[in-house]
Amino acid sequence: MKYTSEQLVWVSARFAMGFIFFWAYLDKLFGLGFATASGKSWLDGVSPTTGFLGHSSGWFAGAFQALAGSGVVDVLFMFGLLLIGLALLLGVGMRVAGWAGALMVLLMWLAKFPPVQNPIIDEHTVYLIVLIGLAVTSTKPGRIFGLGQAWAKTALVKKYPVLE
Repeated sequence: MKYTSEQLVWVSARFAMGFIFFWAYLDKLFGLGFATASGKSWLDGVSPTTGFLGHSSGWFAGAFQALAGSGVVDVLFMFGLLLIGLALLLGVGMRVAGWAGALMVLLMWLAKFPPVQNPIIDEHTVYLIVLIGLAVTSTKPGRIFGLGQAWAKTALVKKYPVLE
């Protein structure tokens, strides 16, 4: 099957963003020594939100610091990373995953607003744009090298097309 350059770019973006979310989940769960040091994982009893939210800065720092270490926030954050990452990697639920991922990175951007290197734009805003693009593109990137085609045929997605 032949794919357009546009389709291949969106599929590449899908895999890249999926891996970013899924890797963050694995690193925070197991403490693989990248962003999360060994012995400081969620499985070791360390909150996955304490580091980032606890060191929030800028205009909304107080609100985000108050959320750091909350068990509910930890669970929502970790399952968000896992589900968004898996959905993007597998190519299922692209609209929901794109919008949910965009919301998550928007909140992370707000936790450090304004960014240090640039008054507005940082990696979170780039991720936000890519994730929204994945949610709205008509190229159906989940159907290429993914399970999106089969997912779209399920009764659940036929009943609720927004889940495609």
